[in-house]
Amino acid sequence: MAKIKLTKNELKTQRDSLKRFERYLPTLQLKKQQLQLEIRQVREAVDLVERDRASYQHKIHAWVRLFDDPTDADLRELVEVEEWHTGIRNIAGIDTPVFEFVRFREVTYDLFTTPPYYDDALNAVRKMIEYELRARTMREQLALIEQELRVVTQRVNLFEKVKIPESKGNIRRIQIYLGDQQTNAVGRSKIAKGKCAIRDAAMAASA
Repeated sequence: MAKIKLTKNELKTQRDSLKRFERYLPTLQLKKQQLQLEIRQVREAVDLVERDRASYQHKIHAWVRLFDDPTDADLRELVEVEEWHTGIRNIAGIDTPVFEFVRFREVTYDLFTTPPYYDDALNAVRKMIEYELRARTMREQLALIEQELRVVTQRVNLFEKVKIPESKGNIRRIQIYLGDQQTNAVGRSKIAKGKCAIRDAAMAASA
């Protein structure tokens, strides 16, 4: 603990600091709660996207086998992301990415040399890519919120466990010291008055 001056000015400084800490702490605690809530919601959203992707993958599995593998090299060469757009959502003071849309480049291929379900296979690959991009964006958002939560939690702990107790302790020390000084001053004043009274009495007796 840093050495403090045992003065009235320092007492005022410590009281002002304590008020500032106690005023700021509820704001930090509220932000911490908001971030914790957002983390739960984003995790649920990621789980939902993953479940939807798994469900869709299971749904197309039967007919995908007719095409062999819709994610093979030949098909993937035809699936090119032209534009992947994310927006910004401010969560408890931090900007996080939000998936908005993905656009794929239009492709042409020989309708006579490809199976009739080639369009469905292309759409399936595109949809699986969209699921992945959605999940990736959410995971990036989650990482940012979790990082902010760690910072806010450290600040809350700093205020609760260090700054506020330290200020209260300093105030108590200064008050005790100043109280002792005041008591000593009163005692010295009484002694001085007593000596003056004895002196005056002696002077009166000798007159």
